[in-house]
Amino acid sequence: MRTIVLGLGNELLADDGAGLLAARALRKELGDAADVVECDVSGMALLEILSGYDRAFIIDTICRGAQPPGTVVELAADGLGSVIAPSPHYAGLPEVMAVAKELGLPFPSEIRVFAIEALDSVTIGGKLSEPVRDGISGLVSLIKRHFDMADIENPGVVN
Repeated sequence: MRTIVLGLGNELLADDGAGLLAARALRKELGDAADVVECDVSGMALLEILSGYDRAFIIDTICRGAQPPGTVVELAADGLGSVIAPSPHYAGLPEVMAVAKELGLPFPSEIRVFAIEALDSVTIGGKLSEPVRDGISGLVSLIKRHFDMADIENPGVVN
């Protein structure tokens, strides 16, 4: 089973880089059990990145204010709402999934979205906030639990 761990974000925007930092930590932890990719793009660009994988773990920040900063949540990919964007060129994960299905592209059948609540994801040049920095280790642990320890210890061996 081909698996991708996709860390999304922009390190120039304070807490928005948390997905990238989590991906870096997971790269060390998972070894060859998954392709770990850091990405600063979004929308339809994700179509090419995710195509060809069976399973995807997507890591990003959210700024809903529903939970304290640093809180990690798992969101169902098929439960995400459509994106209302300033341009028709932008698309969210639901739209990317729909296009992949319509085009018959090999796309992950299992997609898990993990998000960490940000305190500030818009300040250019801002530093990662303390609660988000502290929450990254919990995010990494949560994702690691989805991998069989045999996958991590014996990469390339199919159980």
